[in-house]
Amino acid sequence: MEDELELLETAAEEQMQHAVTHLDDTLQHIRAGKASPRLLDPIKIDYYGTLSPLSNCATVMTPDARTIAITPWEKKLIGEIERAIINSNIGLTPSNNGETIRLILPPLTEERRRDLCKQCKGELEEAKMSIRNARRDAIEEFKKLVKNGLSEDVEKDAEEEIQKVHDKYIAKVEALYAAKEKEIMTV
Repeated sequence: MEDELELLETAAEEQMQHAVTHLDDTLQHIRAGKASPRLLDPIKIDYYGTLSPLSNCATVMTPDARTIAITPWEKKLIGEIERAIINSNIGLTPSNNGETIRLILPPLTEERRRDLCKQCKGELEEAKMSIRNARRDAIEEFKKLVKNGLSEDVEKDAEEEIQKVHDKYIAKVEALYAAKEKEIMTV
């Protein structure tokens, strides 16, 4: 029974960690006024008949805070990359000089900054819900173990332990959100 408890706690903690990781990855893709190569992660290019991430067929750099420079490994890919950027929903218009594609990020308006913070807040709430669900599922499993012979004292201790883990992960996601909100609101 004790081993089952530990397995359940470990599984719940893994789910909570996955929620934190997912939130971090999602927040990285939200534009915060600064140029970041991660903004282009969702873009796929038809590279020799296979849809490949942009980073697999070009060098992506940020020469300054408002510019993303894309240098394709083969010049014939410039048109394909431009089409993919235009068709994506990142809201940037590419320009090229025949060798390099440049994306200029316009400064964010106050209203747009607030909208991005709302979007981040929504992602935060999803992560919190996922963490809460992992806690709830673990507690339900603990209660099933009580019916199968686990003492109630051990079950209560396990519930307290999973609550501590829950609180730790909630604090982590809130810290990620606070950092992203600060980044977005910084002019």
